[in-house]
Amino acid sequence: MTVVTAMLLLAPSPALAEEAVPLTEIGSDAYANATSQHGTQAGPDTYQWGSTIVTAQQAGRFHDGGASGIAFATSADNGATWAKGVLPGLTGFGDGAYARVSDPSVAFDAGHGVWLISSLALTDVGGVAGAAVLTSRSTDGVTWDEPIATAVGGDLDKSWVACDNGAESPYRGRCYVVFDDHGAANAIKVARSSDGGLTWAVTGTSATGLGGQPVVRPNGAVVVPYLGDDGEIRSFRSRDGGASWSGSVPVSRVQRHTVAGGLRAAPLPSAEVDAAGTVYVVWHDCRFQIGCAGNDIVLSRSATGASWGDVIRVTGDGGDHFIPGLGVDRESAGGRARLALAYYRYPEAACTAATCRLTVAYTSSTNGGASWSAPTELHGPMSVDWLAGSAQGRTVGDYISTSVVPGGSAFPAFAIARAPRGGAYDVRTHTVTGGLPILGGDPPSIAIEAAIATGDPPPTTPPTAR
Repeated sequence: MTVVTAMLLLAPSPALAEEAVPLTEIGSDAYANATSQHGTQAGPDTYQWGSTIVTAQQAGRFHDGGASGIAFATSADNGATWAKGVLPGLTGFGDGAYARVSDPSVAFDAGHGVWLISSLALTDVGGVAGAAVLTSRSTDGVTWDEPIATAVGGDLDKSWVACDNGAESPYRGRCYVVFDDHGAANAIKVARSSDGGLTWAVTGTSATGLGGQPVVRPNGAVVVPYLGDDGEIRSFRSRDGGASWSGSVPVSRVQRHTVAGGLRAAPLPSAEVDAAGTVYVVWHDCRFQIGCAGNDIVLSRSATGASWGDVIRVTGDGGDHFIPGLGVDRESAGGRARLALAYYRYPEAACTAATCRLTVAYTSSTNGGASWSAPTELHGPMSVDWLAGSAQGRTVGDYISTSVVPGGSAFPAFAIARAPRGGAYDVRTHTVTGGLPILGGDPPSIAIEAAIATGDPPPTTPPTAR
């Protein structure tokens, strides 16, 4: 059954009055059930193709994991106007079979002309667990079909979808969903489809970890950066359309500074690829600050995914930076690759739950990440206690996302919180009205402030991102 679930907005919703950078609301919690934290959204992902941008995010977060449903927003005119709705057939709060849902991820399959949103279906019987990875399909990003089971069984976690749209790739039209089985020591698996997401086959890998983000190079090779259980950012790849997967290689060990204020913020990677096939991965890391006093956003690049370059400092304006969302202009390359980065930030890293002030910021590069523009604050400050609670702390989600219109503007999507009112939270998803320019800047400081510190040790218990 095909269900129409959107309402077309003829013009952008009003920008927040207090913003120096005008913002457009693209998501709010439409669910009324009393069991979740009403008025919350978290963890948006986005994708851009042609003149269309699709976003998806959790709505109605539960404290112990997952959400009441997945909301989407779609612009058919590269961010000028948006249609909004919720995906059908996911949870019992709509007309679906599952208790909760989490971790939406968006892709477009140009070979079959179909939009895909991957999500993680959860059960809450005897504790919250990942019951299935689901795929929702749409030909226009507005009308969505009932979801298709992509993977079932185990205790699944954090799915992420990408499709091969390379004009010269022998695997054009093949899509990949990466996820891990938390119940099997975070073993990472990959589902692949060659028919627009209608059917899927699952292949195991030798990797263990969380947050694998597949990117597809123009020649069809798939590279998957992820956070390893050993505390490293690592990656593995396939050069035969997902039939087999290599052993993993290190990108870099993560130097951790625990984000203050009881905020949930794991150093999960955000990855993208340019027209030449260079893969970029960013995460938050404290190695460039004295004594690991705060995190910066850092970047590493790889020409093929077989080995990775030095870690580069992207942000260097003090404070604590975390939860990055990287976008790359897929028609740019090399020394002229256009990169856009949104992230959250505390101006003061050593704050408390009562004093931390959360902001959203943006920077960009026109030379493949060699140098970056001065940061722009997009919103803030926000109090941490305005955010949804979770078993791992207050949360805006484990990810945010940025999509770039080729040759044009960048559209980040991120959660913004206001003070709760009427007994409900007020956390909504926004983007920048009209998008943001991609600018260059001076090369970042390559000198570290002190010898590289080890930072905090990684958790001894394998993490989850539900």
